[in-house]
Amino acid sequence: MSLSTRVIAGLGAVVVIAAGTVGGSIAFASSQHEISDHRVTLLVGTSSTVKDPFCFNEGKPLTDQQQEECQDKAGKALDEGTLPKSDVTMSDRIGIGVSPEVADRGWWANTNGGQQAQGGRFILATAAKDATYSGSVPASKALNSSGKTLITVVESDPKQPDAIYGVWYFQLNTQDS
Repeated sequence: MSLSTRVIAGLGAVVVIAAGTVGGSIAFASSQHEISDHRVTLLVGTSSTVKDPFCFNEGKPLTDQQQEECQDKAGKALDEGTLPKSDVTMSDRIGIGVSPEVADRGWWANTNGGQQAQGGRFILATAAKDATYSGSVPASKALNSSGKTLITVVESDPKQPDAIYGVWYFQLNTQDS
């Protein structure tokens, strides 16, 4: 039994394409950063922003000094406009999603103002454990009057609320509808 030239050429093409695909996949994968297992997603309307922690101590609680440095760093980033940003209109809805690793430990999220704000903060999620999504709230309730709203997401065990493991910040810029 002999193979025809067409069959041999076809098999050769398949081998070349497969080798190129595998080689390209390996090159692509090796150039990628390791994916963090501590990520937060900000959902605004139909868009989303996914970020690694702004402050993180490799899974250990942040010390008091690290927490102070984190707040200072966040204030500076807010002033410089370098925090992750998302434009928002009053008719949008806002939600927060967290990776399962964050949800396993526990987390909370709030804004720096808004309607029905408690202590100057509008609560998006409180002591959420095992939940990976905050639910969706109308932006009109969560936004502060400055036009720039800061969202803070904190990974913290509800049983030890002073032990903070990760912090994320997002800035919402209110746009005209």
